[in-house]
Amino acid sequence: MRQKMSGGMICVKVPLDLHTVAIGGSGAFALATPLRVRDLLAFAVREAIGSRAPHDKFSRSVRRTLAGLAAGDFTVDVDGRGFTDADAIVVCEGTAKIRFFLAQRRRTALRRR
Repeated sequence: MRQKMSGGMICVKVPLDLHTVAIGGSGAFALATPLRVRDLLAFAVREAIGSRAPHDKFSRSVRRTLAGLAAGDFTVDVDGRGFTDADAIVVCEGTAKIRFFLAQRRRTALRRR
């Protein structure tokens, strides 16, 4: 399940909801899956810390990430669309590209040597 992280972007594999396809009888859900932003953030956290990280570390990281989003510390960009609400629904297919943007620029500058 490990995907690549490139240039500040986390790519996560989007699961296919076969139950919805079977019950609804619509093949459209086989092509694209509606997910809450909170679920995508959990996938991104798992990707960032690795699949072998302990469950308690994963849980703490997800809670902190959701708290930071709720507090407005950052916004989330999923495939080019910005989100500030963890309960918003986004439709993804295959993989989702997730980026995090700080609400404010940091005041500390990089030191040059």
